[in-house]
Amino acid sequence: MTDTPWPIIIKPDEEINLKAACHLTRKNEKTIRGWCKDYGIGGALPGAPLRISAPAVLMALHGDIVALELLRSGDRTHPRVRRWFDEVGVISPEAG
Repeated sequence: MTDTPWPIIIKPDEEINLKAACHLTRKNEKTIRGWCKDYGIGGALPGAPLRISAPAVLMALHGDIVALELLRSGDRTHPRVRRWFDEVGVISPEAG
């Protein structure tokens, strides 16, 4: 058993790659990879490219751990989560 957080489920319309995450956050690849591991905001199968949640990477950037945990639990409609989806221009079907 590990202490790493459960991964966030990444839907296709919110997925970005490592290069885009670096551009969005103005952070380097090492930082983004660290956040993927520490916060569970992205991942990949062996040999596959890294998939990252755009709203979650902004949550990590701004230290909004409460929003990350709401998203991790599957709540994409909570105002604290919607804020980050709106920021990256993602409209979730759950938003109605």
